Amino acid sequence: MTDFEAQRLAMVESQLRPNEVTDSRLLAAMRALPRELFVPPRLRPLAYIDEAIEIFPSIDGAPARYLLAPMVLARLVQLAAVGPGDRVLDVGCGTGYSTAVLARLGRHVVGLEPEPELAAAARKALHVLGIDNAEIVEAPLASGHRAGAPYDAMVLNGSVPSVPEALLEQLEEGGRLAAVLAAGIQGKAYLFVKVAGEASGLPHFDAGARPLPGFRQAPAFTF
Repeated sequence: MTDFEAQRLAMVESQLRPNEVTDSRLLAAMRALPRELFVPPRLRPLAYIDEAIEIFPSIDGAPARYLLAPMVLARLVQLAAVGPGDRVLDVGCGTGYSTAVLARLGRHVVGLEPEPELAAAARKALHVLGIDNAEIVEAPLASGHRAGAPYDAMVLNGSVPSVPEALLEQLEEGGRLAAVLAAGIQGKAYLFVKVAGEASGLPHFDAGARPLPGFRQAPAFTF
């Protein structure tokens, strides 16, 4: 067993299982995927720490970009309940780690990323891993990707002040969206479900996530 393999196993056993991550398919995906491939080379020794990892710096006032902490990502993906036949939108995919995880669980994944450098890194990593049921689209996050809609599930890889109607409109009937709602870093993980054409959300657990770019405060779709 290599050092990274040992760290991967430790991540699953010490970060995920003790924190209510019980989905066996999700645990297997995160046990198998090399997270170190998705972080900057200088940070690879830290790839499996229980914290968010910066993957792109702040430029012109835009927030720096981070990989979600493994536990937060796992619980959001579990909340979205991605099934084998699902079409998934991965919002703010960064270097593609979340897209790779979701591709292990769903039928097809669209990784949405506005930063060209990150999108290129995501495409390269997915190619190296031979993942052929995912694509990376460069576009603003808050608008989603209507060309691929409707989606059975969506996961937002960072905190947002509220979920834009544009994203909720792209959910399939019965579709689920998992996101951290927060004014800053610390907030609540919500699950939105679309029923009879309307999406509403309920809080599920406390979660810390760095803000995603391009989202503005708007009336939240919660009750």
